Amino acid sequence: MAFTLSAATAGARPQGTRAQPSPAATASNKTAEAYAQFLIAHRLAEKEDEAGAIAAYKRAMELDPQAADIPAELAALYLEANKIQEATTAAEQSLKLAPANRQANHVLGLIYAAMAEGGRQGRGRAAPAAGSDEYVKKAIDHLERAIDKPLGDPDPNDRATLSRLYLRTGAYDKAIKLLTDLVNQEPGWQDGPMLLAEAYAGAGRGADAIAFLEERGADDPRLLPALADFYERERRWNDAAGIYAKLLQRNPRSVEVKTRYAQMLLNAGGRDNAGKARDALNDVVTARPTEALPLYLLSQAQRRSGDAQAAEATARRLIAQNGRSVRGYYALAEALEERHQYQAIITELAPIVAQNRGKSDDGFDVGALLPHLGFAYQELGQFDKAIASFDEARRAMPNDTTVVAYYIEANLAAKKYAVAADAARAALVDHPDDLRLTRLQAQAMRHIGKTDEGLSLLESAMRAHADDPTAYIMLAQGYSEADRGGQAVKVLQDAQTRFPNDNSIAFELGSVFDKQKKFADAEAAFRQVLDREPDNAAALNYLGYMLAERGERLDESVAYLKKALQMEPENGSYLDSLGWAYFKSDRLDLAEDNLRRAADQLKTNSVIQDHYGDVLFKLGRFGDAIAAWNRALGGDGDSIDRGDIDKKIRSARQKLPKK
Repeated sequence: MAFTLSAATAGARPQGTRAQPSPAATASNKTAEAYAQFLIAHRLAEKEDEAGAIAAYKRAMELDPQAADIPAELAALYLEANKIQEATTAAEQSLKLAPANRQANHVLGLIYAAMAEGGRQGRGRAAPAAGSDEYVKKAIDHLERAIDKPLGDPDPNDRATLSRLYLRTGAYDKAIKLLTDLVNQEPGWQDGPMLLAEAYAGAGRGADAIAFLEERGADDPRLLPALADFYERERRWNDAAGIYAKLLQRNPRSVEVKTRYAQMLLNAGGRDNAGKARDALNDVVTARPTEALPLYLLSQAQRRSGDAQAAEATARRLIAQNGRSVRGYYALAEALEERHQYQAIITELAPIVAQNRGKSDDGFDVGALLPHLGFAYQELGQFDKAIASFDEARRAMPNDTTVVAYYIEANLAAKKYAVAADAARAALVDHPDDLRLTRLQAQAMRHIGKTDEGLSLLESAMRAHADDPTAYIMLAQGYSEADRGGQAVKVLQDAQTRFPNDNSIAFELGSVFDKQKKFADAEAAFRQVLDREPDNAAALNYLGYMLAERGERLDESVAYLKKALQMEPENGSYLDSLGWAYFKSDRLDLAEDNLRRAADQLKTNSVIQDHYGDVLFKLGRFGDAIAAWNRALGGDGDSIDRGDIDKKIRSARQKLPKK
């Protein structure tokens, strides 16, 4: 079988390795004649007289059959002529005489390397041949001998081929050693820098790969895509986006680069990045209006930049173009969630899930939609349907701990605490280090009267994950829920010492202080968050609601809450907070509008329904107030005084017109 080697390797001969048979003064006439024929063959080969050169080498071999260099040179000539079998035979003959002959090892190394790759046939590359691992081993063995102790620098093509083989076999340290010298010696070799970067990555030295590409990329723009790729591997999204921005300056019309740029911006997060991604994707969609990925990404960018309505429209456009792609429905669900239109999610997704359930062979992944359907049911208080949706998703994706967590959370929301505890315990058997599952297990145990056992789990998790702020926050939440506020504060203060710039710790500290009624300390904690992150909507909402609840600095409270709603205009919790601040300010018309929107959205949130009942009562709408308070009593029951609500209902009934 003949294998065509690449021009970069087939015609190369090791530099400084041609051994000239020395005609000693005492040599026989045959040896002298063999040397003469060797020189003739060499000159004929240089004149591209292949047949004449082969004949001369063969005469030399007959005259001096013990000279290993003659068949080695003949093997190289056969290799140049793509006569693989003849080259192999000649090289093997040479190695029988001299196993360390560099030229013969060079020839066999390249041949076996090509055989390991399956050779090249036409314009495409064939699949690796059977036994390719054996060929790789032989190729490495021969090429290592070919470059060992050369008279000059080892042949660069041998080293390049050997470095690729090292990468293939995972011998990354050997590849790095070869490639470091070779890249410096051969600055025009385009593949070299990438191969070295891959070797660094394979050896677990990603930082070295990036440092190398950063240095080289400054002078060689061809390396910038590779640098962007390595930034992505390290999840350095902003750095990757910066590289794609440079590439766009060089090629501003490249749809592919704009798409990657947008993806990195979305991965990096933040509203500003989402806006930049949206602008880039608008250009991409204009150029390629029917391509699915840019439309999906555009919907994501629109939603994250605050335009959920546009995100919904783009998602529907994607569905209209390809109703068999789950991406469109996924984007639509996220856009509707952003607008808190949970019934619309059910209306859109439930029929699609029903139509495609069990049709896994057509590529429509129902499992991706089931969690969104479950969220919608849960928000509307339809807990059994929520649990069923998450359970189906859990069975479809048994190794996805996030989906398992959704199932447990739905059972907690439905007050099925024993089921939640059992599910969490079972999941932790397979995923013992999962902090979220540990937290849910502790929550469930508290509800079934095993608070101390749950806290013990959280304490162990914090010791095992001492370098993760989440572990400290989880334990603090557990202490706070168990009315051990002092311990919660200590855990969080210790965490602040370890992670001084982590806003989530300061936020949780503010929450714990608020529950302890240490309002000045709570406000200081939330202001610490806002000093570092002025647009933190959750902190703005918490601080604004805390002031409103106490009836203090209500204008300031309203300002905080309006700013939070600028970022999340459909957030029901934020609407409730603003409505409550207006209620405390006796601005009942504004209070009613915001609280009605919140109550319509979060029907099972007892606190919100209670607030709405209060404003309706004050407006004289006693029947509506009673209905809202009854919803509060039938809701989640969190943070309400049932006795107080019962009193308010009795008071409202007394004010109803007599029949």
